[in-house]
Amino acid sequence: MIEKPAIPGGPMSEIVANAVKFMVDAGQRSVLFLDIMRQRGDQYREHVAQTAPHVLSYAAELIIDGRKLEQPVNYVLVRIIPPDGVDIDTDRRPFIVVDPRAGHGPGIGGFKADSEIGVAMNAGHPCYFIGFLPEPMRGQTIERIAHAEAIFIEKVIERHPEADGKPCVIGNCQAGWAIMILASLRPELFGPVIVAGAPLAYWAGVHGKYPMRYSGGLLGGSWLTALTSDLGGGKFDGAWLVQNFENQNPSNTLWTKQYNVYAKADTEAERYLEFEKWWGGHVNLNAEEIQFIVDELFIGNNLAAGRIKMSDGTAVDLRNIRSPIVVFCSEGDNITPPQQALGWILDCYADVHEIRAYGQTIVYTVHESIGHLGIFVSGGVARKEHAEFSSNIDLIDVLPPGLYEATFEARGADTRNDELAAGQWVMRCEARTLDDIRAMGGNSPEDERRFETAKRVSEMNLAAYRKYMQPWVKSMVTPQMAEMMHNWHPLRLQYEMFSSQNPLMKPVEEAAEKVRDTRKPVAKDNPFLEFQNKVSKQIVSSLDKWRDSQEALSEAMFLAIYGSPALQAAVGVEPQSDISRRREMDPKHRELLNARTAELKSKIGSGGVREAGIRALLYVGSARGMVDERSVEALRRMREADESKRLTLDEFKMLVREQFYMLLLDQETALSAIPRLLPESMDERRRVFALIEEVLSSSAAISGEVAKRLKQVAGLFGLEGNTVPFDPKARAS
Repeated sequence: MIEKPAIPGGPMSEIVANAVKFMVDAGQRSVLFLDIMRQRGDQYREHVAQTAPHVLSYAAELIIDGRKLEQPVNYVLVRIIPPDGVDIDTDRRPFIVVDPRAGHGPGIGGFKADSEIGVAMNAGHPCYFIGFLPEPMRGQTIERIAHAEAIFIEKVIERHPEADGKPCVIGNCQAGWAIMILASLRPELFGPVIVAGAPLAYWAGVHGKYPMRYSGGLLGGSWLTALTSDLGGGKFDGAWLVQNFENQNPSNTLWTKQYNVYAKADTEAERYLEFEKWWGGHVNLNAEEIQFIVDELFIGNNLAAGRIKMSDGTAVDLRNIRSPIVVFCSEGDNITPPQQALGWILDCYADVHEIRAYGQTIVYTVHESIGHLGIFVSGGVARKEHAEFSSNIDLIDVLPPGLYEATFEARGADTRNDELAAGQWVMRCEARTLDDIRAMGGNSPEDERRFETAKRVSEMNLAAYRKYMQPWVKSMVTPQMAEMMHNWHPLRLQYEMFSSQNPLMKPVEEAAEKVRDTRKPVAKDNPFLEFQNKVSKQIVSSLDKWRDSQEALSEAMFLAIYGSPALQAAVGVEPQSDISRRREMDPKHRELLNARTAELKSKIGSGGVREAGIRALLYVGSARGMVDERSVEALRRMREADESKRLTLDEFKMLVREQFYMLLLDQETALSAIPRLLPESMDERRRVFALIEEVLSSSAAISGEVAKRLKQVAGLFGLEGNTVPFDPKARAS
């Protein structure tokens, strides 16, 4: 039962005075609120009238127009022009931000100064942006877009021949799974891949949360997607996708977003209009594009299973990706929860050893509370997680294969060797196993059978629609009818009806000007203002409870309907059947792995002091189970200081990986070979050993198992009994 807010009390004269002040303030705020809505409508009309609308806050230079390619698409590649005061090192690896095309317009990756683009440029990297235009090209498909994006990345690589590493590619939301598909098909083009808020395991989740995964089944499958595209004359209106997002949070959609503008009408306009410019820039998709997305991904869940094939028969296998993969997700994201962002790892690999067998490095981090849009929009997230990824991208690139969680510790006065850390945080990558992913929760075998049933029902309903209804619908829909439905979408109408095109809004602008001249905001401790805020909180609470009840009902319906033994039997899902998507290692890959294993074992005794030093460092450092950015920065500085023997980043990465695998394959033999790789000169041996100590001590004191292994290495170097505890200050002097 909802408690009624208490009526403000006090002496009658004081109550009347407060009431009058509040009513004046409330009336003025109402006028200002309406004027902000008018500005929003006018901004919307101006934005959608542009040929290439976007919300990038940076100037850009067009590099490739995808509409002019042999297989044209509505995507473009631009170079971000750094603002004054930002120095770019053209020899550093470029960053490419790929914008999500999920109903709204482009530009979210460079929405403001504190953004993915902003922090990458501040770290000195050249930046490029792959955006899109509102209307898709005729015949455009997801495969054609992937082909175009490959051309874009090739162009960036061509423009930076001296770059120390392949481009780092960032994909937000929809763009995340798109670049994962491309990286599996063209792995040679990619440096580290960062996917933020990107769904990759579409059925994954836990009971009581994340009901969006049930939507396809409760709507009867993707036949409704096909119908919507047919009613749009072969195009799917992205406004429906945006409305889907808004339906996930009715209290914000129906109340909080507008109430915040009303309650803070003097200060909220700029932030609100900035966001609404992007959120209201709805774009279209071709019917073929959205059907692929819904059938193959959201309902079919075929990506991690390797069941998606290109037109030439090539299968999309995420295990083919050779670059490090960084997955950024959040517990507060109800669109792409951690299970959907990370569950593909469980589908692709049996354990961490298999991740290493494919030569993959996967780094993930889970934010505690930020929402889906906050992953790309929040300035706090940009200054922390994205800034650390940008500053430490070389650390990520040279990590030995395996599964890691990125953690962040605030820098402070007591931070050890803080001059070796970039930014306000210290990033470390801590080794994890697949059990850490499983601990986040996931589907039971019964749930998997339910989703498989929903998938097969969807296929049957889509086939029936295409056979019996689609020809009739297509014959009835004219271009004029499709345009009318497009213009009359509820989300577009809410912008149009408050714009200056509405005669009733014309007096609002003049009234707002007068209000600003005579503005009398009420005191924050006014009891009627407090009463207003309490009422607002109760409205939010009521809408949240209504949402929770609807979500619980939708989950119960899905579980009951698709858990029905009769329905499962009708569509061919056997009781107790295993719907696991995990695949065994491909025989060809196993042959390559065996050959590579034999090659590495044969090279254990080969090399020199460099191989010996890296091997010893990996052996001792692995006792910590993590890699700290300070250790890698110390190693980088040593590498750059030694110009005569300097390796490129790719060469250094290969060296680290080879020595890591040698230790993994035969640790005893690899360690016993170290003395044969070292020079005769004891001074040189002491120099290399001191470097190992310096790297190890840069992030933490040498103790415990690390100290024990270091002593063992000292013996291999012939220095046992001749070493003293490493003192960085003494070395620096």
